[in-house]
Amino acid sequence: MTSLLPATRTGAAHRLAALAADALGGPLPVRLRAWDGSETGPAGAPVVVLRSRRALRRLLWQPGELGLAQAYVTGELDVEGDLGEGLRTMWAAARERGPRPPRLTPADRARALATAVRLGAVGPRPPVPASQARLRGGLHSRARDRAAISHHYDLSNEFYALLLDETMAYSCGYWASEDPGFTPADAQRAKLELICRKLGLKPRARLLDIGCGWGALTLHAAERHGALVTAVTLAREQAAYVRERVRERGLTDRVEVVCQDYRDIAAGGFDAVTAIEMGEHVGDAEYPAFAAALHRHVRPCGRVLVQQMSRGRSAPGGGPFIEAYIAPDMHMRPLGETTGLLEAAGLEVRHTESLREHYVRTITAWHRTLEHRWADFTALAGEETARVWRLYLAGGALAFEEGRMGVDQILAVRPGPDGASGMPATTSDWYEGLEKA
Repeated sequence: MTSLLPATRTGAAHRLAALAADALGGPLPVRLRAWDGSETGPAGAPVVVLRSRRALRRLLWQPGELGLAQAYVTGELDVEGDLGEGLRTMWAAARERGPRPPRLTPADRARALATAVRLGAVGPRPPVPASQARLRGGLHSRARDRAAISHHYDLSNEFYALLLDETMAYSCGYWASEDPGFTPADAQRAKLELICRKLGLKPRARLLDIGCGWGALTLHAAERHGALVTAVTLAREQAAYVRERVRERGLTDRVEVVCQDYRDIAAGGFDAVTAIEMGEHVGDAEYPAFAAALHRHVRPCGRVLVQQMSRGRSAPGGGPFIEAYIAPDMHMRPLGETTGLLEAAGLEVRHTESLREHYVRTITAWHRTLEHRWADFTALAGEETARVWRLYLAGGALAFEEGRMGVDQILAVRPGPDGASGMPATTSDWYEGLEKA
């Protein structure tokens, strides 16, 4: 029930802002409005709205990013206006104050608890939102990995069809043109063509596409380059979708779709192997074995292309929200560490290319689609899931914009016995005409 307390200096917003200033080491950079109508904070700043005491209770039970995310996805906490701008303001304030907030004294903690009691926010732990992942079993066991992938990618093919363009490519695009008519779908086709060129695909070349998603690269390589593709995914809905697209396009003689764990792939001798934004899901301890598998599956002088998200040297990577709601058990490392692991497996890294700014544009396009089709998303998946994705896309675009996260294409070869690489002398042909791909 909403309180009828007047919006005075003793209102909930003012009390909470004072506590937040103690915890953060400075005043709140955003404006705060509480459930009792009280409001405080800098004029013109993004407005954070606490719609109920339960939002505060979540933060008592789960302090930090995850508690805030739980309150947001349930609608107990909201941000008026541009969510991305609100997140940008908070991150800027955190950078200015340094990496370590002030240490709270026992007196500070007692004062915070007393304030929570006076505001009626103390009570049982609120239930975990239904959209939060609940995984069991050993970290990166086959069963747990399947559940983690299913949590995100089996949301439904219809959901992703609403979000993505007609290519159904769910990875960073390549914005090869500044022409206003160059669309997100064009950026995805340019990315797919760039990958095929880097791999040097020719008719009847054998390609292993690990983590094939909804088949964008598989279909492009088979149709445009005549490749023979083995497409692998752990997500059953994705596998069914790709098989149907293969059948519709008459590519059953060129494409085999396999629903299995990458650790169970037995075939080898491929001319090329790809892992497009799949390596993040492998795990830290398991990555050396993953890199060894890439080496094992490709023939001598064959090429491997890994497109993978990375984190800045001092940045945390995904964080509690991403790992709880979007990509459970994911692990990101700086680019240099990944190239080192690939080299340790016997691959020779020949070329790396950062696509960080390209991902800002890609995610921004997805976010724009989400907002434009908000009613369709909520009708299909429910408002809580739609709010998860709003927070994910707004926060993700900002993380790439600010360099806390990156994404890179890493091209490697398995050297021949005599050290031959089979690589061209120059790379200029890779980029010609991509805007028309």
